Amino acid sequence: MSKRGDNFQSNLLPVRMLNEYAYCPRLFYLMYVQDRWADNLLTVDGRNVHNRVDNFDHVLPDPDEISHQNDDEESTQQEHTSCPDESPVITRSVLLSSETLGIIAKLDLVSTADDHAVPVETKRGKVPDNSQQSWEPERVQLMAQGLLLREHGYQCDHGVLYFVGSRTRVDIPFTAELEARTRQLIQLAHQAANETKLPPPLDDSPKCNNCSLAGICLPDETRTLTNPSQIKNITDIRRLFPIRDDALPLYIQEQGAIIGKSGKSLLIRKGQEKIGTIALKDVSQLVLCGNVSITAQTLKWLCQEGIPIIHYTTGHWFCGLTTGITIRNAFVRAQQFRAAQSPTKRLALAKAIVAGKGTNQRTLLRRNATPTPKRDLDKMTNLLAKIPSARSCKHLLGLEGNLAARYYANFAAMLSPRNSNAAPPLQTGKWDFTSRNRRPPKDPINALLSFGYALLVKECTVALLAEGLDPWWGLYHKPRHGRPALALDPMEEFRPLIVDSAVITAVNTGMVTIKNFTTSRAGCVLNDAGRKAFIKAYEARLDQLVTHPIFNYRCSWRTIIRLQAKLLAKWLLDDIPQYKSITTR
Repeated sequence: MSKRGDNFQSNLLPVRMLNEYAYCPRLFYLMYVQDRWADNLLTVDGRNVHNRVDNFDHVLPDPDEISHQNDDEESTQQEHTSCPDESPVITRSVLLSSETLGIIAKLDLVSTADDHAVPVETKRGKVPDNSQQSWEPERVQLMAQGLLLREHGYQCDHGVLYFVGSRTRVDIPFTAELEARTRQLIQLAHQAANETKLPPPLDDSPKCNNCSLAGICLPDETRTLTNPSQIKNITDIRRLFPIRDDALPLYIQEQGAIIGKSGKSLLIRKGQEKIGTIALKDVSQLVLCGNVSITAQTLKWLCQEGIPIIHYTTGHWFCGLTTGITIRNAFVRAQQFRAAQSPTKRLALAKAIVAGKGTNQRTLLRRNATPTPKRDLDKMTNLLAKIPSARSCKHLLGLEGNLAARYYANFAAMLSPRNSNAAPPLQTGKWDFTSRNRRPPKDPINALLSFGYALLVKECTVALLAEGLDPWWGLYHKPRHGRPALALDPMEEFRPLIVDSAVITAVNTGMVTIKNFTTSRAGCVLNDAGRKAFIKAYEARLDQLVTHPIFNYRCSWRTIIRLQAKLLAKWLLDDIPQYKSITTR
């Protein structure tokens, strides 16, 4: 969700963004140019601190018309600094701008007396333990406010930083050096706002540790992938984002159910019966399967909160999603469309995708097939060795098809269902699997695979949309009406890792049994109980913690999918030199 508000289409630079530029040019670019935002405890706390001053905009009195009346004695005692008059006027939430300076700001508080003004900026933390009792970004922000006050006719020779954490005021003198530095940063920030490429990340900076956008910026990961020679010696990459999300997808499969809103929770009803409620903070996606309705009020609420609504048919075909306005970044999509027209770019991504998928298929067979199909594993190794020298996507399609044929020919060797002795006769219900088939699937394993891939393409689509990419315009997979082609690109490397693994687990542990399928000559489908059981296995796999195969830190598979979407966007924007697929060891 955008935090720039009405200033988005203005050429005036918000002074708050000047603070961000002084702190980190890359953070500034992500927030101001790409319109990215993420909360953490520090940003939420800071927003709460500013709630009082941000409620209403107030007009600053003219310098020659000040009444010298103070209507807030408590604020004067706490926040007032020396002005020529003993009874200054306190004005909160003051919006000022200057075309000459090229900046706009909402000042927390201004203390005025005669033609003198003192801006007071509130900060959430404690006074920094350094010689100036402040950091440069804070001083620059305050100096910019002072320049705006001067533009509006006031004398302004200093400002005040009020630190809520230590309840302390720090006077900041507006020196010539600080003014020159502030004007320089204003100019540099305007120049950066017109660039199309991200500034480089900070190098092992402690600033990254508490940055709410660290999981979007990925400073250590970006620097590592920019220098591929470092990949083999990774030992100290910082994971600057949660190991897994607390919120999870909410699947609604009860036909005829209606989703409504109750306070800050989703309310699920069917007729007059209340099925359940769930707090919105615990929901990352709302997945509607079949004949499930949602009220207009709830739909608007979810869009405002940035929670996508996923739509499946009754047969669980992924048919679309509803989402609010997320990233307003046209640059990444422009680069995506350019890459789709570049044979070199398309081939580079296709090689990474096919190599990742084939390697993961081979690894899954090597680990789980009994007996080990050594001959086919060797043939897969030979096929994988041909990928780097492939000259076209058509050639890669052939290699991918041959790899898949070897893989699926041995897929049954990874299955050892606990309920096999209790299964019906083979001609009416069987676990036998000889090849991949679909539309419709002809046997239980293919039905599980098709269902799982439909769930996975949803996950990849949501991840790509979160990065501002167009999931319908692919690079390896050609765009086709109704097909999220770009989502199918990174999805390939995750098919064996997520879906195939979940299928093997669901069958071998008895989570899904033969009784969960209806089979006829026309095809094979899961029943309601089978779908619920497999979704449980699939979500458990996504939530499983693993060691990231490139960056060597722990996180969930769902997080890794989102990381790959971020890295794909960074590759398209030339922030990293190559897209590297995920392969297990």
